[in-house]
Amino acid sequence: MQLPISNELNIGYLSRLFDNTSNCYKFFWFQAILRKLNKNNNRFSFDELVNEMIADAWYMVTEYHLRLGPIGVKDNLEEVVKYIGIICSFPSSEKRDKIVEFLEKCDDKMVLKYKQTLILNVPYRLQVPFYDEICIDNKIWNGSKKTLSNEINKQNRLMYYFIGINGLKTEIEISDVWLDYLVKNKEILMGWLHLNLIHYLQNKNPSVPGIVDKIVPPAVRDLNRVRKYWSLIIKADPSLTDIYGKVSLTDESISVDHFVPWQFVAHDELWNLHPTTREINSSKSNFLPSWIQYFELFGSMEYRAYEMRQQYPQIKQAFEICSLYHLNNQEIRNQLYVAGLSRVQFIERLAKVMEPVYEAAKNCGFREWVYQGG
Repeated sequence: MQLPISNELNIGYLSRLFDNTSNCYKFFWFQAILRKLNKNNNRFSFDELVNEMIADAWYMVTEYHLRLGPIGVKDNLEEVVKYIGIICSFPSSEKRDKIVEFLEKCDDKMVLKYKQTLILNVPYRLQVPFYDEICIDNKIWNGSKKTLSNEINKQNRLMYYFIGINGLKTEIEISDVWLDYLVKNKEILMGWLHLNLIHYLQNKNPSVPGIVDKIVPPAVRDLNRVRKYWSLIIKADPSLTDIYGKVSLTDESISVDHFVPWQFVAHDELWNLHPTTREINSSKSNFLPSWIQYFELFGSMEYRAYEMRQQYPQIKQAFEICSLYHLNNQEIRNQLYVAGLSRVQFIERLAKVMEPVYEAAKNCGFREWVYQGG
């Protein structure tokens, strides 16, 4: 992705910002700067920026179970999010403003320790591509932060400079030569950052689908077409029951459940959706239903819908409408939605599609679940 050019600035240095990135901190630090920056606000404390980093990582870790660091390496941004999840009662979908507000007031010793670790290197190393007039040896890198920041501040035309070295109270100030460029091109730069972050996260989470949809808080999803489709099926066959609690769905205001949680698959594909009650769907949350206990029931319900599409023109029409929005993989369409499949064939094909996705979700930490009743 080409960054906007400038006659006054060396954009080549900026384009190398994420070269040789071994952990996620640079992405979140620079994103925090862009998020807070405007023409009237170009000076921020380390603490402000770290709070933004943690809030931005919250959904990725708690809602989507993404790994932020390499296997076998402790990632402190991921760890502090998990720790806050333990000491607080925040849901995984908590709004980022609430997370930031909590962090601003938090005096928990472990949280402060994590914050100190997060500012150990990234504020100073982010701008390494810009350091063409200074030479920083290992002794300076590993010495006092005051000496290090004084040495870095000798470099001309940096994006930001350090003020008042004092732990989390240390401040950075965006330089005038970069302020206009960063503010003017903020949206483009955020898109470029996200593209680099997606590539990084795909590398660290190779079996996880939909990474592109997991770097921001979850969006509101429209499942009305699917709900109407299943309502027609239930109306035509009142004997259908929910697969978890065997509850009749005839008189229920149905809820659409993702068998493998949306938080993992990040899509609303029809082959992973089925009707349940609102109460049961709320109980299931983002858990994985026990494969042994529920997959056969799920497959049977999906096959019943498959049969009824052939029998009822109205249901077939609803399916065709749904498929435009909720059936985007042509290979799966060819496997599951061709005419003439027996129940055994259909469920076997559905298992081949779903079992690898299910196992990948399980390996990423999504816990198995069994409905315990009302």
